[in-house]
Amino acid sequence: MVKIGLLSDTHGFLPERVFELFKDVDEIWHAGDIGSLEVTDHLKAFKPLRAIFGNIDDQQIRSEFPEYLNFQIEDVSVSMTHIAGRPGRYSKHALEYIHQTKPTIFVCGHSHVLLVQQDKSKNLLWLNPGACGNKGFHSIQTALRFQINGSKIEQMEVIEFGKRSSLNNEDKK
Repeated sequence: MVKIGLLSDTHGFLPERVFELFKDVDEIWHAGDIGSLEVTDHLKAFKPLRAIFGNIDDQQIRSEFPEYLNFQIEDVSVSMTHIAGRPGRYSKHALEYIHQTKPTIFVCGHSHVLLVQQDKSKNLLWLNPGACGNKGFHSIQTALRFQINGSKIEQMEVIEFGKRSSLNNEDKK
């Protein structure tokens, strides 16, 4: 069994509570729009990290992280990219990537809208953790926590960090 903490769209801001709420996870996944290598440096120092770059990420971040990531956890195939549309309305590149990789779990970010949905037409679980950072139109900072046990995705939890605000009292990490 592998416990996962999933976040996206930090835009250079990482709520301090990430470290408390992800203390029991085995890995952290970041679905793009990192915003600063300081964010991923803190995450990597805390737990193993898998991450992709997003559309706002600069060349330095793009040189460290890929646009697409495909990997296996236990008996589950995972594919990640930042911009993907949504189930039933996939972006052209996401649809091609899904057909190529045939994931059990498809992870994206970009929309700042948390969405966990089974897409029966593609035989996958769609995960978008919403936005964890302080930039964007979302009102609540969110992430996901779950576990992979063999071929099962279990204990899916939505994490709310609180209202998005540039005046948030959270420490910038």
